[in-house]
Amino acid sequence: MKNKTIMTVLKKVGAVALTGAMTMSLLAGCGTTGPADGAAAGAAGTEGGESAPATEAAASGDGASFTIFNSKMEIQDQLVEMASKYSEEKGVNVEVYYSSDTVAAHLSTRYASGEPYTLAMVDAKDVYSLAAEHALDLSGEDWVKDTTNAIAIDGKTYGFPVCVEARGIIYNADAIKKVTGKDFNPDDYATLDSFTALIEELKAGGMATPVGIMKEDWSLAAHYLAEVYEQREDPDAFVKELNAGSTDIGADEKFNSMMDTFDVLKANNYAAGSAISAEREVTEQKLAEGEIAFMFGGNWDWSVINAYDYSENMGIMPVPQNMDDGTNTKLVGGGSKFFIIDSSENTSAAQAQAAKDFLNWLVYDEAGQDFIVNTCALVPAFSNITLPVADPLGASVKKYADAGSLIANYNYLPDDHYSVLGAAFQKYLADQTDRPGFATEINTYWKGVTLAAH
Repeated sequence: MKNKTIMTVLKKVGAVALTGAMTMSLLAGCGTTGPADGAAAGAAGTEGGESAPATEAAASGDGASFTIFNSKMEIQDQLVEMASKYSEEKGVNVEVYYSSDTVAAHLSTRYASGEPYTLAMVDAKDVYSLAAEHALDLSGEDWVKDTTNAIAIDGKTYGFPVCVEARGIIYNADAIKKVTGKDFNPDDYATLDSFTALIEELKAGGMATPVGIMKEDWSLAAHYLAEVYEQREDPDAFVKELNAGSTDIGADEKFNSMMDTFDVLKANNYAAGSAISAEREVTEQKLAEGEIAFMFGGNWDWSVINAYDYSENMGIMPVPQNMDDGTNTKLVGGGSKFFIIDSSENTSAAQAQAAKDFLNWLVYDEAGQDFIVNTCALVPAFSNITLPVADPLGASVKKYADAGSLIANYNYLPDDHYSVLGAAFQKYLADQTDRPGFATEINTYWKGVTLAAH
């Protein structure tokens, strides 16, 4: 553990104070939107969920102005500060907005009122639903050639990828070595058998409960359960079978493989006796400081972990499984959050060009690249950006991304998937239902939903 200054103590206090606001907003940072408990610092929302400008940076000169809608709360403060500097340096008036509403609900009110944002940060599914009517074709932009994560529809590029995010098992290598005396190599624990053996070794060495599980519905359903769909050759076809009632997820090999792993995590959860009462911040602190060794999550969790006295050597590994389909050697992830530029008559050509210039600044200007990688601690989605990723979770994601070892996100889950099946998953976590009962709830849910068009 490294010694921290008084600033770390202050960060811990701030992390606890922001708990309510961060929980659902971090979900939005991971590619799934949900209502937040509060607005980010510096972006107080108005009544009724309407957004308020976080900053109205004064322009120097008579340059164009444009607005940015941010749906990734954990970088709100950074965007506010950046907008002020960018406005002063470029002579462009930039306003940054944030709302606690879901992205789709909030943007629909702006479109209806004839006040669209020039540049809106949305989730992948929003690009598919909004692009045809509301987004500018960006196919001719230079950055298209430098990323494989942009979203194109019918041959036209609409979505600018803000960053790459991925999920798996977060590990504390220092905590593991302290108990086992050996350097931890995640590649050695790709199977559930080897991972279980390591869990037992940690327990024998004095780490009574080596695992932490986040009980939040979005973590359980939008992230862990979603991998059951994603870790197959054709996720869309499988979801359609579930929707048609022609397949039983309880008999599905991948579902049972992932649940076998979850059962090992659950059995070794430090909060097993009160799993639904476990606070996320407590779990992440235990992981950061080495009291536990493993937690399912993603690189967005660094925004919580880094508030504590964290271990130097941490990372993300694929979910261990006793399957030979290769999924236990890959993380699940990809482009997370996308900028679209408004195409309506409410956005002038000058405003649209100013927004395009800003996107190019992010990709090609040293200051823009530094903003993504160092200021926001994001994994860049562009091959020309070679700055080293600062945090260890992001570095893990970049390693897998560079090696082509990311399983693509499934971007078409219904809006209520994480809330409905998250609640069902919480029952399983709390031992209030068994695996067949959980599978039945999943089957029932999918038979009753309308699939998203794409």
